[in-house]
Amino acid sequence: MGPSREDAAVTKLIDFRTDPSKYRHWRVDYDGDVANLYMDVDEDGGLFDGYQLKLNSYDLGVDIELSDIVQRMRFEHPEVKVVVMQSGKDKVFCAGANIRMLGGAAHSHKVNFCKFTNETRNTYEAAEADSGQKYIAAVKGSCAGGGYELAIACNHIMLTDDSTSSVALPEVPLLAVLPGTGGLTRVTDKRKVRRDLADVFCSIEEGVRGKRAKDWDLVDEVIPNSKFDATVQERAKEFAAASKKATGTGITLGLIDRTIGEDGSLSYSLVEVELDRERRRATITIKGPEGEPPADAAALEGQGDQSYLLKLARELDDAILHLRLNEAELGLLIFRTQGDPEAVLAHEKLLLDNKDNWLANEILQYWKRVLKRIDVTSRSLVALVEHGSCFAGVLAELLWAVDRSYMMEDEFEGDNRPVATVTMSDGNFGQYPMGNDLTRLETRFLGQPGHVAELKAKTGEPLEAEDAKEAGLVTFAYDDIDWEDEIRIFMEERASFSPDAMTGMEANLRFAGPETMETRIFGRLTAWQNWIFNRPNAVGEEGALQRYGSGVRGKYNMERV
Repeated sequence: MGPSREDAAVTKLIDFRTDPSKYRHWRVDYDGDVANLYMDVDEDGGLFDGYQLKLNSYDLGVDIELSDIVQRMRFEHPEVKVVVMQSGKDKVFCAGANIRMLGGAAHSHKVNFCKFTNETRNTYEAAEADSGQKYIAAVKGSCAGGGYELAIACNHIMLTDDSTSSVALPEVPLLAVLPGTGGLTRVTDKRKVRRDLADVFCSIEEGVRGKRAKDWDLVDEVIPNSKFDATVQERAKEFAAASKKATGTGITLGLIDRTIGEDGSLSYSLVEVELDRERRRATITIKGPEGEPPADAAALEGQGDQSYLLKLARELDDAILHLRLNEAELGLLIFRTQGDPEAVLAHEKLLLDNKDNWLANEILQYWKRVLKRIDVTSRSLVALVEHGSCFAGVLAELLWAVDRSYMMEDEFEGDNRPVATVTMSDGNFGQYPMGNDLTRLETRFLGQPGHVAELKAKTGEPLEAEDAKEAGLVTFAYDDIDWEDEIRIFMEERASFSPDAMTGMEANLRFAGPETMETRIFGRLTAWQNWIFNRPNAVGEEGALQRYGSGVRGKYNMERV
């Protein structure tokens, strides 16, 4: 008997690096400032064996391609102002996440799959505000579950009016799970569907068609089928003409150069990831820039994907995703940096001073997304501010994304590196907001809003350990007598705790302050979905998810918990 799909999800290396030559599920036709994005899923192109991706259903492999497309749309095609997401198949837009894949996947894979799909939806949803790229969902045929979640994350939904086209969130009646990729939250918070109508919509299998879908605010437009295709292209041209998006000549995002060692360690040009499986931790070391920043925005564009902060963002992003999906038992991620903090600040300053340049803006927006990905990563996070480190500007954000930070104080015997400092930049005061729409400093000092203003006065000032600790920028500072023991005690303590308790505690403590649609998706909808994914009504032998397609309905334990 061969390995189960649960085993396969653990043992198969999942690679997030791809490019258009490798796509099996999507294609893009470019027409000036409009891009037509077609979902045309290869039924036999699943990431694992044991299921077919029928009816444009998707698994993680399909979403890895979509994420890559969205990223390349921003960097390689800045001329695009409108993206039309549509189906490449007849009579179906998208049937959502593949049910057999979900039924056979390990719980951890389901959770990480949903988290990644949420991040992808958030990325193209924010493309209009961040980059001036507006996404239209052109829905012909059935648009159910995760298919409607694809559509509802777009900025405008157009539905054709015929007997086969509908929008639906049938997860509750069909599968005993939730529309967990933002569906419930976007229905209420984004579409602002009335609560009782939302209750009806999320309780029926057949979905809603035509005029009712528009009346209930589930879509923006309902178009007669005979005029649908022409109207979609007309609307795309209208939106493009009204766009004030900055454009330019795109750059090419080459393959991220990565080497995986025999022990699973990762080596990039600017990031090193060392694994300690016995102690269940990974150390991520970021290298500072070696050269001067480009002279101006034109020179930045000339560097393409080799510019320091873009290259670093891509490598760090890939490392985080790799650890999430391929190294589930490494519960502690340790962030280190080595380099010249002034050089980091100089590279960031070029971007901040040229935010009206399309590429500078895209790199800054990408850093916002990478830092958000770290925020919601379900591992204990710690930063070590050692001598010779470069926690400055955008890299200082890591200090306030982690759960704790430790800083070397005074000189260490035999260590000739520059004394550890932390340096804030203008970017730390608004350029990289969290999912709660606050900066990490505002979130850190939620009860001391005046302190953030005081910190801003220290922008550009290298703060050594005593000053950084007094300012609240690091958790602890230790000299060379206590450093190694205190770090060891912390790491041993962390490794002794329940991973489940750690995930729950950290997720609750990281997001103080106001709720937003984004925090509700990750903090409420996802948490409930992950609980349901462990319950027998969904995943038990007689649960709805397991029985789907058998002709027999799920058998439920009717106790309310």
